[in-house]
Amino acid sequence: MAPRVVIVGPPGAGKTTVGGLVARRLGVGFRDTDVDIERTAGKPIGDIFIEDGEPAFRALERDAVAAGLAEHDGVLALGGGAVGSEDNRKLLAGHLVVFLDVGLADAVARVGLNRDRPLLLESPRAQLKRLLDERRPLYLDVAVVTVDTGGRTPDEIADEVARHA
Repeated sequence: MAPRVVIVGPPGAGKTTVGGLVARRLGVGFRDTDVDIERTAGKPIGDIFIEDGEPAFRALERDAVAAGLAEHDGVLALGGGAVGSEDNRKLLAGHLVVFLDVGLADAVARVGLNRDRPLLLESPRAQLKRLLDERRPLYLDVAVVTVDTGGRTPDEIADEVARHA
């Protein structure tokens, strides 16, 4: 069993929104590893970061990615930082990975000042730019398909992703 599509990208790329739309278009289930992590930990991701630390979160994330790739046959969305793990990048090899590429202005507009995103707690715009710059090469490395999300609706993006599935 393997996902039809794995969606990666930074905060504000639309992974959850687009992933759900793609799953409906394909008639398959949608799974988000961030939801899996929260269910396993019994608390929101922000609380995991604050109470347990980022290393504990990343360990939960590695388990969630491995489980999602092994158990889910629909559309799987990974958290924005999942590609930071070399183990996760290796697990993604051989899967149809779609990178939702988003520019800083669009990402900021979509994320806003969302305090539920633990890595964006201080100076969200500056942190988001840093994350985009650091992670972009990793997204490109794992991606089979890159979809530019700039100036496009979630439905337009989902249509393009579904065409590749």
